[in-house]
Amino acid sequence: MKIVIQRVLEASVTVEGNLHGQIGKGYLLLIGIANEDTKLIADKMLEKIAKLRIFEDENGKTNLGIADVGGEVLAISQFTLYADCKKGNRPSFINAGKPDMAEELYLYMLDKCKELFGKVQCGQFGADMKVSLINDGPFTIVLDSEEIL
Repeated sequence: MKIVIQRVLEASVTVEGNLHGQIGKGYLLLIGIANEDTKLIADKMLEKIAKLRIFEDENGKTNLGIADVGGEVLAISQFTLYADCKKGNRPSFINAGKPDMAEELYLYMLDKCKELFGKVQCGQFGADMKVSLINDGPFTIVLDSEEIL
């Protein structure tokens, strides 16, 4: 599993020209799921994200977590995080999770996000989405389950 975490001042997603989700200060999560990913891996990744301290305190130090600042989450499924560009010029997505399995795990993750973060918005699995954000910092972190678990 790969998750790109962007600390944002605001973020939104539209599907077919309609606003589908919108948040203020918090995290935009781009979630890439591989075939070998499980609920256990998802739980560990989300717990790690919940404990990250990447918001600034009154001294400008990154000592605060998302709960400390009342942050929100916008979670977007992003199979392209598993693009393989080793051969040729057209990426292969063979390493991305199969759609049925990936959607089931993504929906599970949305439920877990609501438990952990409270204020959660989401994209629409498999849809052509337009994502807008104002990255705060900019501050972007990439978590890869193969590197942290």
